[in-house]
Amino acid sequence: MFTRVNSIAVTIVIALAAFTAAAQTQLPADLIEKIDKVATDTLARTGVPSASIAIVKDGQIAYVKAYGDARLDPKTAASTTMRYSIGSISKQFTAAAILLLQEQGKLSLDDKVAKYVPNLTRANEVTIRQLLSHTSGYQDYWPQDYVMPGMLKATDAQQIMDAWAKKPLDFDPGTKWQYSNTNYVIAGVIVEKVARMPLLQFLREKVFAPLGIKSTFNTDEGPLGENDPRGYLRFALGPLRPAPKEGKGWMFAAGELAMTAEDLARWDVSVIDQKVLKPASYREMETDVLLKNGLDTHYGLGVDVNSQGGHRAISHGGEVSGFTAQNTIFPDDRAAIVVLTNQDAASASGAIAGGITPLLFATNDPATPAKLEQAKKIFADLQAGKVDRTLFTDNANFYFNEDALKDFASGLGPLGTPQSFTQASQGLRGGMTLRVYLIRFPAKVLRAWTYEMPDGKLEQYQIAAQN
Repeated sequence: MFTRVNSIAVTIVIALAAFTAAAQTQLPADLIEKIDKVATDTLARTGVPSASIAIVKDGQIAYVKAYGDARLDPKTAASTTMRYSIGSISKQFTAAAILLLQEQGKLSLDDKVAKYVPNLTRANEVTIRQLLSHTSGYQDYWPQDYVMPGMLKATDAQQIMDAWAKKPLDFDPGTKWQYSNTNYVIAGVIVEKVARMPLLQFLREKVFAPLGIKSTFNTDEGPLGENDPRGYLRFALGPLRPAPKEGKGWMFAAGELAMTAEDLARWDVSVIDQKVLKPASYREMETDVLLKNGLDTHYGLGVDVNSQGGHRAISHGGEVSGFTAQNTIFPDDRAAIVVLTNQDAASASGAIAGGITPLLFATNDPATPAKLEQAKKIFADLQAGKVDRTLFTDNANFYFNEDALKDFASGLGPLGTPQSFTQASQGLRGGMTLRVYLIRFPAKVLRAWTYEMPDGKLEQYQIAAQN
């Protein structure tokens, strides 16, 4: 949004513990240690109360863990069974519902909105595809990162459409990209009219039940329970305070879902395996929608479409009052990262996911340990204004001239020792092996990339700020 009999009980607990232990053994102990450090360090640095994560590797849920406090009063530790609001990550489920209805021949992405919801601005021009890709021009009803007074009162989809989808469009359909929750309220209404049932009932029958997802909760109907996290906010750098709950009806198809990190990871596995939709539907969802002038939007249908460290990524963030979340799927690598947190307007979920990503892919390069240590040593030397020229080709040694070494030392030396130095990706370029590293400091992240010749010498070692 603003831009988610006692013996039987004992047996169940033991079974769940055994499952978690079995899942965690799929990741090496040193990788788990690094993942835990990313999560705990990020929570400590940002002050966000808690995080619940789930990691998919090789197409299976490989690690599930919760960190920090789900509730501050009374102090309650976060657990992996707790449900967090996932906010706008809900949008990909609404998009999936539309795609399922298209597969059933009940609608088309290229149908005009007026066919199902007449009397909206230029509804005879705007298509369902433009709703799902945020290229319709309908104005966003909730761009703010806080809850306004009117949002504390109940509403419904019709009132939202009357107030925001009958205004003049912000731009001609298909000519610009602008994130708008209003689009998904309209899409949710279309699902309910065509399916002849509530959106969440349709999703439970067609998506959640078949995938064994059982923890979903509709936060549009009310707050999470006492056994779930409390949502928090801060005013600037002030203390954590309980966040207000939006009134009933405001989130609907744009951000109403809450669930456990593990259940969201089950959805991610289904996307990787293409279990719920037909292959053609997944292509529709995961394909970058182009504007009429041919420009990329880097958005598909309910998901961001981009590349992270050379890996195709299908992702989305989520934020509602008191909660932020990040879900990133790497379909080609059969991997995914889920991070759910309980503070709004905070960067922790994205930072944790971003910190885990290079760790997850570093293991794909058998030479990583030795090359990583070499890269660290070269970086430390450059901070001191020197370089071991035996490691480099003649071209690279030419690059590291006197001026270059002075600039490396003056720019990098004051940063001190990195908090972390990890490999982000590995590939081929011009007959050489390309390796990319992320170097993290308290207030800065750098990117280093090397080209290694077949004989092991480095043709290049460059460093720049990571944007």
